[in-house]
Amino acid sequence: MSLQTQTHSQTANFIWSICNLLRGPYKRNEYRKVILPLTVLRRFDCILEPTKNRVLEEFDKLKGKSENIVSAQLRTITGVPFYNLSRLTFKKLLDDPNQIAPNLNSYINAFSPNVRQIFEKFDFGIQVNRMNEKNLLFNVIKRFASDEVDLSPQKIDNMQMGYVFEEIIRIGAEQSNEEAGEHFTPREVIKLMVNLLLSPETDLRKSHVVKTIYDPACGTGGMLSVAEKYIRDLNRDAQPHLFGQDWNDEAWAVCRADMLIKGEESDNIKPDCTFEKDGFPKARFDYMLANPPFGVEWKQQQRFIENEFYTLGYDGRFGAGTPRINDGSLLFLQHMISKMRSPQEGGSRIGIVFNGSPLFTGDAGSGESNIREWIIESDWLEAIVALPDQLFYNTGISTYIWIVTNRKEARRVDKIQLIDARGYFVKMRKSLGNKRNQIGDGEENRPDQIGEISRLYGNFTHNETRAVASDGITKPVIVSKIFDNTDFGYNKITVERPLRLNFRASAERIALLDDLRGFRKIAESEKKNETIRQQEIEAGRERQAAIKTLLSDFGKATNEQLFKERIAFLKDLKAIDQKSGVRLGTPELKLVLEALGEKDESAEICRDLKGNPEPDADLRDTENVPLKENIEEYFKREVLPHVPDAWIDQSKTKVGYEIPLNRHFYRYEPPRSLEAIAADVKVLETEIVAMLAEITGSAEAGE
Repeated sequence: MSLQTQTHSQTANFIWSICNLLRGPYKRNEYRKVILPLTVLRRFDCILEPTKNRVLEEFDKLKGKSENIVSAQLRTITGVPFYNLSRLTFKKLLDDPNQIAPNLNSYINAFSPNVRQIFEKFDFGIQVNRMNEKNLLFNVIKRFASDEVDLSPQKIDNMQMGYVFEEIIRIGAEQSNEEAGEHFTPREVIKLMVNLLLSPETDLRKSHVVKTIYDPACGTGGMLSVAEKYIRDLNRDAQPHLFGQDWNDEAWAVCRADMLIKGEESDNIKPDCTFEKDGFPKARFDYMLANPPFGVEWKQQQRFIENEFYTLGYDGRFGAGTPRINDGSLLFLQHMISKMRSPQEGGSRIGIVFNGSPLFTGDAGSGESNIREWIIESDWLEAIVALPDQLFYNTGISTYIWIVTNRKEARRVDKIQLIDARGYFVKMRKSLGNKRNQIGDGEENRPDQIGEISRLYGNFTHNETRAVASDGITKPVIVSKIFDNTDFGYNKITVERPLRLNFRASAERIALLDDLRGFRKIAESEKKNETIRQQEIEAGRERQAAIKTLLSDFGKATNEQLFKERIAFLKDLKAIDQKSGVRLGTPELKLVLEALGEKDESAEICRDLKGNPEPDADLRDTENVPLKENIEEYFKREVLPHVPDAWIDQSKTKVGYEIPLNRHFYRYEPPRSLEAIAADVKVLETEIVAMLAEITGSAEAGE
């Protein structure tokens, strides 16, 4: 089978089969260190092969010229932004088996600097030496140099080559139990994101229009490539400029190689951590896409991010707040928002893939809620699309596309659209890791579900319905809803109820003093001098005894009366305290009240010095009041009828935002009728009787 008729998956699988030569000296999780760099190298080799001789001839003529002149001239000949000055090729490396390791290193070092940098990130020299020591190198190169691995552009175009790179990474990650999804996103998900992001744009057909596209977690560059293709298919004269950053060296190297191969400006693909070393600190972009890793903690970057948060506030990237340490997804979105062009400059549009956590994790006042509040109240959140589960290679969880922009259409101002696309998928014939479902893209007899979801988005219709299949049954369901921004906000109020205690100086309650840490500390000492320490301990024990004696005398004097009012209890206690000369201090009095007091709903309310009721922490509750509702009216309607003595602690009221998408699209399924269940049971009983009859050979077996 030629590479022309093979799918990218088959091509990647054939290349991966070369790993059989590595067995023994290499572990399965190490194969990728060899296969991926050699695939990139072979692609470069195939691209440069037609112009190899002309480059060498021209280089001989250019000796003595400046490096810039040489580089520019040679790139003109190759037609791509790189070249190689070695007389060797993959196939010529096989001519000298004994020198294949130094010759291969020499061949790599003869590439232009932009390619050498890629192989430095791969750290490929170590693998060359390792394979050579184990006598593997010649056979591995021989397989890659064969016609079976013809990676020339005539056999496999740039888009398909990107698929091959991704598939090789996916297979390698699967074999080494790594997170393949950190590197790339399924192409149909990217196509949907790009459709949602770019379909409303009216200026993409303008002659020679220039657009910038940025991915802060670009992996192997899949999102950038699909966005570029969308624009070029729409307008071949358009000029999309791609920018990306990724801190995974392997993914960065593949992405940079892919950009070089396509003739893009590869210097726009930056290495290092996006948070700690922003590759484009002053840049602003027209479009931004990202699929940041799900649920990955940012502890390693915590110091840097929190320093920016506290020192720069909204002048930095994270002014709205920071999420919990175990999920940095919303940090990526804030980073992208900081790179939006101003509306006066044309604004920007963002598409980002999240799991469910950023929708609702975090209570009012938390970092996540504050970030959502900032985005929604700024009127930047345009739409959220719920995707089917089992779409991604490394996880089966539910995912969502957020569309964020600072230039909404007039009809979308102060509105948010939610789309339930969870039923839009087809089953894959063969699973790829956790990926068992695929959104139909209209190709290979698959339905055009991407187009259908895009139309739902474009229609912008509240309660729009579609016939969706679920559990083998197709029925009309609501798949699109339109909400006001404020529909997702709420006031979290704290509802207090009064503290009610009774008091009694009984032996049982007095004994409870010994359980209180504060009371035990009276007879403790931290002095280092042993003599003084013992003196303080003894004095403390005497004080404890005096307090207990006081309370015991008080109990006798009051016949262990049960006081239902704290003021009356304190008045009588202080009178006896003054006569005894014990003179309870404020901390000691608090301990006495704690030991001798007991919760009692029939007791009088305990009040502070100003006469205000004291709250009972055990009865404290909270209520989430929608922003559109008046708090006092809600309180009178929903709370006071049940607890008439309650009040709102206004100082604790907080504004929160959450997006309970699943709740809004919840569909009630009534339970089956008893008659239907009984009929099923009767059928089962008949089947069981028949089975028993077969076993016993008697029709009466069921009797």
